Amino acid sequence: MDYQIARHNMVENQVRTNKVTDPLVIAAMEEVPRELFLPEGKRGIAYVDEDIPVGDGRFAMEPMVIARLMQSAQIAETDVALVIGAGFGYGSALISRVAETVVAVESNKEMSAAAEAAFQKVNYDNVIVVEGDLAAGYAKQAPYNVIIFDGAVSEVPAGILDQVAEGGRLLAVVREAGKVGVARLYERENGVIGHRDLFDANIPYLPGFEPAESFVF
Repeated sequence: MDYQIARHNMVENQVRTNKVTDPLVIAAMEEVPRELFLPEGKRGIAYVDEDIPVGDGRFAMEPMVIARLMQSAQIAETDVALVIGAGFGYGSALISRVAETVVAVESNKEMSAAAEAAFQKVNYDNVIVVEGDLAAGYAKQAPYNVIIFDGAVSEVPAGILDQVAEGGRLLAVVREAGKVGVARLYERENGVIGHRDLFDANIPYLPGFEPAESFVF
């Protein structure tokens, strides 16, 4: 399989056709070899237009969605970014092609090791993989100019919102119970966090971020 041709076709047919016009985001999508950031058995479907299951209830986010989240984040080359739920590292790799530094938090030891190995293989040396609780973010390096969740959440934890810098942006696909998922942009201005909804996106939940079960009496 010619991955380079498949990658170019992904950009032309999935990314550009879905309102992604930022040249830095498009260049990152053209560069990063998605197949290297997947389990070996999934590499043949690396460029399909869907979320790819990678084990342990996790998914590699649909390329169009991560591209639109990145574009909405307006990442600058001086930004420090935090990725929640790095998985095998594809989203973190994309963001690293635009931001100055990326901190990628991952709770699964095998996935974090695989992501680190892939980053080394392609010489992406501005990504730091940290093993830890996804819901806690990584306050040690906070605040961040950009925070992106690599999977849907029922709500954004207050502790992670606290890690957004002044003028910073947080992007997450929020799927409240029984509702359609929506990409939401949170911004901190004058110390206050506000948010607005951007587009519909029904990607799978990050494990641990599903809606709490409600009891019916």
